[in-house]
Amino acid sequence: MDMGKMAQMSCNPSIGGIAKGQIVREIDALGGIMGLVTDQSTIQFRMLNLSKGPAMWSPRAQCDRMLYSSVMRSCLENTKNLHIWQDQVISLLFQNDIISGIRTGLGMEFGARVVILTNGTFLNGKIFIGQHTTPAGRIGEPPAIGLSEQLRSRGVIVDRMKTGTPPRIDGRSVDLPSLRTQPGDALPRRFSFLSIPSEIQARGEQRLCYLLYTNPEVHDTLRTGFSDSPLFSGRIAGKGPRYCPSIEDKLRTFAGKDQHPLFLEPEGWNTNEFYLQGFSSSLPIDIQFQALRKIKGLENAVCYRPAYAIEYDYFPPTQLSHSLEVKNIPNLFFAGQINGTTGYEEAAAQGLMAGINAYHKLNNIPPFVLSRNEAYIGVLIDDLVTKGVDEPYRMFTSRAEHRILLRQDNADERLTQIGYNLGLASKDRYDLFMNKISERNKLLHFFESESLNIEEANQILNIVGSTPVNQKKKYTDLISRPQVNLSHLLPFVPRGTLVDDNPLAEEIYESVEIAIKYKGYIEREGAFAEKILRLDKVIIPDTFDFSSMRSLSMESRQKLQKIRPRTIGQASRIPGVSPADVSVLLLYMGR
Repeated sequence: MDMGKMAQMSCNPSIGGIAKGQIVREIDALGGIMGLVTDQSTIQFRMLNLSKGPAMWSPRAQCDRMLYSSVMRSCLENTKNLHIWQDQVISLLFQNDIISGIRTGLGMEFGARVVILTNGTFLNGKIFIGQHTTPAGRIGEPPAIGLSEQLRSRGVIVDRMKTGTPPRIDGRSVDLPSLRTQPGDALPRRFSFLSIPSEIQARGEQRLCYLLYTNPEVHDTLRTGFSDSPLFSGRIAGKGPRYCPSIEDKLRTFAGKDQHPLFLEPEGWNTNEFYLQGFSSSLPIDIQFQALRKIKGLENAVCYRPAYAIEYDYFPPTQLSHSLEVKNIPNLFFAGQINGTTGYEEAAAQGLMAGINAYHKLNNIPPFVLSRNEAYIGVLIDDLVTKGVDEPYRMFTSRAEHRILLRQDNADERLTQIGYNLGLASKDRYDLFMNKISERNKLLHFFESESLNIEEANQILNIVGSTPVNQKKKYTDLISRPQVNLSHLLPFVPRGTLVDDNPLAEEIYESVEIAIKYKGYIEREGAFAEKILRLDKVIIPDTFDFSSMRSLSMESRQKLQKIRPRTIGQASRIPGVSPADVSVLLLYMGR
């Protein structure tokens, strides 16, 4: 609705995080631009969970909010065959119950054989601050009216959800020296698999984030506003995010805690604006500001704008197929927060998949669906359309049962070939990927076939404090030991074997080390995934009548008839469908 707000980061100006970082790398591997734009606007980079195994490593970048938006707009405006019209869509056009286009607030009509809705929090959006309520899709911006009512009249279920955002603080009013700093990684990485240096790599610097805590005095002040809280009075009916609750919700849920951590994060290279993560709220403005000034370091805090809650319409995603097409409205696709998700990353993944499948629908190509053992994107979409949501959905590594296969480091191995075949990943990207795999495989072969003499092996084992050996050892034997890292072995590798001059050297070495250290786990998980996912190859006919199957439990019949799973595998993941019900379905399918 406003071309000046393209890719506007409505909440935290960060990309990635636990499992979300894996999604961004998958988007990049397929040929999407989110990772590239993030790299060009990063002000701090951290790889989370490095103390755990590589399945849990998750990249996260704090971004320059304005720069991210301007870089994304530049990418969009210079995309061949993409045309942009600034306006508000007020209704869909139909011909014989099939999508034929859209109508806008300015009275324009655009013909379209396929439409994708990506409305975020704007559908009938409403902002809450204490007793104050105003229609808005984002603070200072009008909501989108009309679409929800039209879709409801055509049989689409519409419900409400709620999210929130914290106050923005003027950094000049903060006692930054008194706060505990959170620096970025000493050797920051990139999101994109392309070998282009990120903004912070090019600058050679990063901005600091800061750690703060609430205290009992802050909590007491906040509680004085509970009587005016729309969250507690029932004026907000939408379901809020469990994993990113408002500060007042934290006080109610964790009543015995004396403090909660907060993170003060800069919004860009050239701004004094800071984002206070962990302090989203819908309490009255005066209560918010009084409580803020009782936090150590914020005693003189001045705000640019207050925290607020926003309630908006969403469409329960069990109404969608795995292609993200609406089951009862052909050629209409939904993507993003209107499917009940949170976060830029989950929305971007859905947008990419809906775009691919819209193109496939136009060209009579079968839907493109990623399985749960291929990508977090596959886990995300399968969870949405199979299990539905009863609160804003957020991706976590724990949601992926095959996460050892879905690491952030191997997203290109899993998806770049697919992206290239789809026509999304460029030839340059594909060639770079093939070069990386070729160099990786050569190095792997060397380590698997060559040995170190006794003196060299013991020199390494002495460094890490491990038991010495009395015979020569293969490189793989040493790397497989927990204490030994690839960096310990590189000085003993012939110079011609190394890839130090390759721009992707760091990723190649990391890939080699993970492949050797976790070989047994990866092979076992791959075999297990293949066994489980065989059920996804057993197709259930579209006309199958679940309600007539008396050998199924009543709950199972109702759930199956409502969701209409495409395969036995999908049916097995529906809450309320038991293993016994799956066995009955297999018998009906002749298995």
